[in-house]
Amino acid sequence: MQPPTFAKVIIITTQMKNKMKKLAITASAFLMSIGLSMAQSLEKMQWFNEPEQWKIENKTLSMFVTPQSDYWRISHYGFTVDDAPFYYATYGGEFEAKVKVTGDYKTRFDQAGIMLRIDHENYIKAGIEFVDGKFNLSAVVTHKTSDWSVITLDKPVPYIWIKAVRRLDAVEIFYSFDDKEYTLMRNAWMQDNIPMKVGLMAASPDGTGFNAHFEHFSVKHLPDLRRQEWLKKNAE
Repeated sequence: MQPPTFAKVIIITTQMKNKMKKLAITASAFLMSIGLSMAQSLEKMQWFNEPEQWKIENKTLSMFVTPQSDYWRISHYGFTVDDAPFYYATYGGEFEAKVKVTGDYKTRFDQAGIMLRIDHENYIKAGIEFVDGKFNLSAVVTHKTSDWSVITLDKPVPYIWIKAVRRLDAVEIFYSFDDKEYTLMRNAWMQDNIPMKVGLMAASPDGTGFNAHFEHFSVKHLPDLRRQEWLKKNAE
């Protein structure tokens, strides 16, 4: 067998380098995907108003909601409170967040759901709220002062899915009983191009607390709509 010529050695070496480069790129992409997944895990999130009792087990956050706690600003009642448990991660840009919520609601205004928060004067909370013995789909939108909208359910439900979609300068809130068919319950303005805390909230304004559970929490990045329009107009 003839020894490889110098030119062949160069070609083989170049091919090996290209293969190694492709492997390195693939490995890097895989590690990045793992990192992105871990960033959305419950263990990586943080508390605002941490409750005394809580745990994470089987990808589910369970808490005993702090008694006499809530989020509300000024309107109708004349007071401001900002002291209920909120477990969150911070996201920029546009996204879709959803979670399955279960609660042992027992006292007026017991509530659990999802929260999107820029600061103490600008936030949205949405989920189930127990009022006058009935389950209500509830949404509070706050910009300096709070407002409240409800959809009363005909009967109690064992759980609810809540989904929030942030696009441009608006947030759409949806609910579902099966994580398949979602119905719009609120569309609200929210400042765009600013980071937002996204997570799980529960409150017991009038009560002594209750057990709340949050399953299958996820936040999915959505491509920026304005950038997509720019790309269309400036495609090569």
